[in-house]
Amino acid sequence: MSQALRRLPWDGPEGKPAMVPDGNPDGPLSRLADYIEAQQVAAAEAVVGLARGMLDSGDEFSTGELTYVARRLVECLTDVLRVARSCGERLPCNPLPLDGPLTGPLREQVGEALRGSRSGG
Repeated sequence: MSQALRRLPWDGPEGKPAMVPDGNPDGPLSRLADYIEAQQVAAAEAVVGLARGMLDSGDEFSTGELTYVARRLVECLTDVLRVARSCGERLPCNPLPLDGPLTGPLREQVGEALRGSRSGG
């Protein structure tokens, strides 16, 4: 039986996902990863709040200002998606493939669930 791996909130060499054995969630590397993930989520919340404030202000912004905000939002979204993927991969029963599109019966089930939630039932 192979040991489960935990995806870390940073890339390893050559831009590949950094992984660590998940057998010791209280180990120093896991605790560091938990801390960094919490900081990434907090940063994303702050950036989204600032971006929302800009959009709600009714002010006009230059292309440079909007590009800057868009880049920060993309950085934060990338971090938060990595955190979500890492957490999802560690769920005890993970029925969803976290990389790639949904296919087959699972795609149909998710589609039905989404259609049901949009129609209020």
